[in-house]
Amino acid sequence: MSILKTVLKGIAMGAADVVPGVSGGTIAFITGIYDKLLESIRRINPSLWRLYRQQGFSALWQNINGTFLVALFSGILFSIATLAKGISWLLSHHPIPTWSFFFGLILVSVYHMLTQVDKKRFHHFVLLSVAVAFAYFITVQNPIDLSFNLMTVFFAGMIAICAMILPGISGSFILLLIGMYTPILSAIKSAQFEVIGIFILGCITGLLCFSHLLSWLLRQYRHATMMTLTGLMIGTLPKIWPWKETLTWRINSHGEKVPNQEHNLSPWQFEQTLHQDPQVLMAVVMAALAIALVLVLERKTRA
Repeated sequence: MSILKTVLKGIAMGAADVVPGVSGGTIAFITGIYDKLLESIRRINPSLWRLYRQQGFSALWQNINGTFLVALFSGILFSIATLAKGISWLLSHHPIPTWSFFFGLILVSVYHMLTQVDKKRFHHFVLLSVAVAFAYFITVQNPIDLSFNLMTVFFAGMIAICAMILPGISGSFILLLIGMYTPILSAIKSAQFEVIGIFILGCITGLLCFSHLLSWLLRQYRHATMMTLTGLMIGTLPKIWPWKETLTWRINSHGEKVPNQEHNLSPWQFEQTLHQDPQVLMAVVMAALAIALVLVLERKTRA
């Protein structure tokens, strides 16, 4: 049953990672596995060879929480492979309810993160403010288009996975920012195994490097790091605001017309400007559903 729960948490992380502006790291925090995940990945290092020679494979597997990692990443990969089309369809055909759900998810996650810091000091709020500004700055940058080749796919995997394990910084959005989101998603949908393999290799490389730093920060400066991560989450909230007006468009490397610059609107401005139903009631229901879901998960995690 424990393995099944871990797989389900992986599926939730994978689903979040597909959405630009939402991070699988946020889901890991909500479900109470963030520290275990980082520590398990951190233990994958050259010293494992010595442990294997001295105590065998069983000791090595136990040291890195192998069963936990396999179950979690199986869920993540399964989710990305199977839910990518569904989530893309929802974002395209039902954007307001879908973005409202994720907005509520991030909003309650901010509350959840803040409750993890018992003693909040002045420098914590300075770090929070800097992180908010940094995350917001990233979200308002205009996307660029990198040339699509195996080297840039590897690079995209490295940088995206670092963002994916940071609560608040979306790996999908980083891919969007460097013009690699659509090509990678298309590769997954059409089962381009060479591209997928290189991307996963980049992810593994980035994950092994970055997890050491983040794990050390959480051990040595936990409260300061938590407040910084919370700031990153707050700073990305404008990116996933449900009501937007597209100001300019661009043609991506696949010849598709995609939004370039967007402007947030209130529901009433959205209705007046675009002459579309703002679906306020549905938006509130979906946001409330996300909040309730997180609170239930939080209670079960503490139990």
